[in-house]
Amino acid sequence: MHVAVNVRFLLPGDKLEGIGRFTLETLRHMVQQHPEHTFHFLFDRAFDERYLLGPNVVPHVLRPPARHPLLWVAWFEGAVAQWLRRHRPAVFLSPDGFTTLRTRVPRVTVLHDLAFEHFPQDVNKLVLRYYRFFTPKFARASERLVAVSEATKQDIVRTYGIAESKISVVYNATDAHFRPQPAAVQQATRERYAAGKEYFLFVGALQPRKNLVNLLRAFDAFKTATGATTKLLIVGRTAWKAGPIFEVYQQLQHRHDVHLTGRVTDAELVELYAAALATCYVPYFEGFGIPVIEAQACDSPVLTSNCSSLPEVAGGAACLVDPFSVPSITAGLQRVYESPEYRQQLMEQGRRNGQRFSWAESARCLWTEVEQAAGQH
Repeated sequence: MHVAVNVRFLLPGDKLEGIGRFTLETLRHMVQQHPEHTFHFLFDRAFDERYLLGPNVVPHVLRPPARHPLLWVAWFEGAVAQWLRRHRPAVFLSPDGFTTLRTRVPRVTVLHDLAFEHFPQDVNKLVLRYYRFFTPKFARASERLVAVSEATKQDIVRTYGIAESKISVVYNATDAHFRPQPAAVQQATRERYAAGKEYFLFVGALQPRKNLVNLLRAFDAFKTATGATTKLLIVGRTAWKAGPIFEVYQQLQHRHDVHLTGRVTDAELVELYAAALATCYVPYFEGFGIPVIEAQACDSPVLTSNCSSLPEVAGGAACLVDPFSVPSITAGLQRVYESPEYRQQLMEQGRRNGQRFSWAESARCLWTEVEQAAGQH
């Protein structure tokens, strides 16, 4: 069987984030699990050779690079549709929520979240127009839909009226290198990033939905209430509409204890998780929330939001707070800081929760959807 796959999120260099990581890891295992099938990887630009994941992978570069709403249309409805019409694979798998409407090839589409439907103010206007016009059409045109959490699945059902039977849940997972680190490594990490002090850690792109404005305000209130020497490290690239984050940062009484590291390598990220007093990840909407399970895999206690997919992903192994309430986040920070016993409890529960997630199993589940879509035609 020949399977075409949209892999435009497999970016050159060390630039993979949530969707890119899901794409890479599910395909890595799927290609290995099914050497009898051929996978046609459709890139939108020159690709990194490391993404040729097996001898049964055939790369194709289709132009133009799809990095803007108008170019999304050109790529998916033009270049991709034309390629599918010419080659007629058994299935077109798209792990990034986009597909093409101009094909009769069965489609399997992974939807990671519908945040733009609930918080349109956080999205560029042209991007929002594309999402709102195409996403419901993509959902209805696909033979099978995949959601990355039960919360996302139910959101698709409620928002677009899609039958539950058409949607399966395939979770994200963590890579094997996310694991606890020795005490000496943890101390060296604190020395390097936090002047030897304990720190709370945030990991994610700096953009509105990650709710850094409220986390910063809560950390400032926590510092004032406790007098703790604890710092806050913010790890991630500056994304869109980040201006208010930096405005609030400048207003903080304790801003000198907040450190923005920018992007770090995967190896550095593991060390940062493992040495953190707790990982604090409080978005007000999330399709899955990979930092939660990455932190748990590194034995970092987790404080996260009590809404959308995050309680489901945390599996009862996190301090849950109201992301819309600064006092609630502040109280959570204080509880985690003041109770070593509570932190130990969260660590132990997190280890057990992590056993639910496996890229190999996610790949098997995704392949089931591919086979089902192919079998419908």
